Amino acid sequence: MSKKATTASTTTVSSYTPLAIAPARVLRGENCLANSGREIARLGNRPLVVGGQTLKALQPTLNHIFKAEKLVSQLANYSPDCAESSLARLKDAVQQHQADLIIGVGGGKALDLAKLLAHQSNLPVVTVPTSGATCAAWTALSNVYSEVGAFQYDVSLSRCPDLLILDYDLVRTAPKRTLIAGIGDAIAKWYEASVSSGDSTATLLIAAVQQARILRDILLQKSAIALNQPDSDEWREVVDATVLLAGVIGGVGGADCRTVAAHAVHNGLTHLLAAHDVLHGEKVAYGILVQLRLEEMIQGNQLAASARSQLLQFYREIGLPKTLEDLGLADISLTQLRQVAAIATQPQSDIHRLPFQVSPEQLAAAMVSTMTESITASAKR
Repeated sequence: MSKKATTASTTTVSSYTPLAIAPARVLRGENCLANSGREIARLGNRPLVVGGQTLKALQPTLNHIFKAEKLVSQLANYSPDCAESSLARLKDAVQQHQADLIIGVGGGKALDLAKLLAHQSNLPVVTVPTSGATCAAWTALSNVYSEVGAFQYDVSLSRCPDLLILDYDLVRTAPKRTLIAGIGDAIAKWYEASVSSGDSTATLLIAAVQQARILRDILLQKSAIALNQPDSDEWREVVDATVLLAGVIGGVGGADCRTVAAHAVHNGLTHLLAAHDVLHGEKVAYGILVQLRLEEMIQGNQLAASARSQLLQFYREIGLPKTLEDLGLADISLTQLRQVAAIATQPQSDIHRLPFQVSPEQLAAAMVSTMTESITASAKR
């Protein structure tokens, strides 16, 4: 074989795109956390459990699990945020405990930090979501924030969690607001993935976008029932949609089937101190409306206008925020709004996955117009 042929052959063999599609195992059902000991013990003997406020309430259940399987555990709080400083402190905790397994318990930030800690420590990770607010329990992705909650960057991980435990009894104890936020985060998959995928003919990307459409339809049809009947099949199906199916879409579609303007708006809003008590999915849901407004303003896209009207009705029905005022940001100044728009349109922002250019001024105008239109629509009702 010639040297030229050898080089070509090597290039062909090493040319691949790794996909982190799904956790190795998923346990889902009523009271399944209490019965997960054997699955956890298969992954390690000295777990470091990373979480926040929910850890204390779950400590008796966790202690029972660990005692039954003779596991030596240690609890670690991730506060003040999913930040680099928290990660450094928890790396020290891994060393001191000689941990061979990371278990993340809580909402999106606790799970993101647990996944990133496991990734950088080369350890297996178990995710235990305590609400239906995000798909963080599923994905091979972690978002990193500042100590005061401002979005900094995201990190692609080498694999999805080794074990995901979705305990319906546990999730049912979370405030209803968290599931409403999860619905907002999950339904964004369709509005963002259908844009970011462009005109791609790639099989998996097409499949992911179609799954996003199905996810949207499930949420539009079943969310109101689920929120009013937390013991119903619809409730379990919506939780599966927000935690599991939303994660599947990002895994199958990859980076080309994830975030666009809705999450970019979220990222910008995290830099406002006044927005720190607003949940991730609430900011994303508002961002969807802004994205659709941009598509109408810049492209003249009437389908986007129709989609926005449909979503406004859905948001009213289940309680998702429609305006900056709904987010508690009615007093935001023009200077602050411009700051949010500037951050959301930085060169590395996912907003540039839109099929047209967006300036900070255009984004700020779209954010203001969503408020005006919502107020007008309310007055007509």
